[in-house]
Amino acid sequence: MIERKASIGGMSTFICHPEGGPHPVVLFFMDAPGIREELRAMARRLAEAGYYVMLPNLYHREGVEELGPFIGEAAAETRKLMFALMGSLNIPLVMEDASALVAFADADPAASKGAIGTVGYCMSGQYAICAAAGFPDRVRAAASIYGVRLKTDAPDSPHLAARRSNAEFYVAWAEIDHYAPMAEFAPFKDSLDGVNAEVELYEGVEHGFAFPERPAYDRDAAERHWERLLALFARNLKVQ
Repeated sequence: MIERKASIGGMSTFICHPEGGPHPVVLFFMDAPGIREELRAMARRLAEAGYYVMLPNLYHREGVEELGPFIGEAAAETRKLMFALMGSLNIPLVMEDASALVAFADADPAASKGAIGTVGYCMSGQYAICAAAGFPDRVRAAASIYGVRLKTDAPDSPHLAARRSNAEFYVAWAEIDHYAPMAEFAPFKDSLDGVNAEVELYEGVEHGFAFPERPAYDRDAAERHWERLLALFARNLKVQ
């Protein structure tokens, strides 16, 4: 396995992939707590399945690399900063980042120039979906895992973006999630009628269930999400 960190348009990006190639590109969009070893380990798991995985630091415009511990009473200030940083992002900005990532990958012989996959957790589920609309000729598979703000009144709402893409979508929705409450589940699912998408409810688990270092971690649900994610990419991205 090859690992490295690259600066792409001023954006620090963790890249990992098997030797040889070219390998299909997967853009892995971070959750609100930002880049950390937990996410790098998840990127490696994707890479081990045969992908060229790019995990960018979306907070690069604010000059923040890694936030550090964010759970517990002692991390109150870190969480305050985290929410401020999350609020500094929007879909157009992250699509600029995605464009830079794709251009970088296209210049790397280890990366395939064909179909791309995206995955986003928490705040970035929306970005994974919108990238499919932003790059309709490239992104063929997009996954949102307990994503937030998936259906809004904005013209660039993810539920509308999905209709402008050529991708297959997978959306995992946690039943216990105050960031994406159950009241939003049915309207969002209904809004994708006619789209090549699966919206799956994960009953009895909380937001963050896929992260091994979170109190909300649920092993069975996490492994189910990995099964769904890898199957989505296998159907749509050609692994060498």
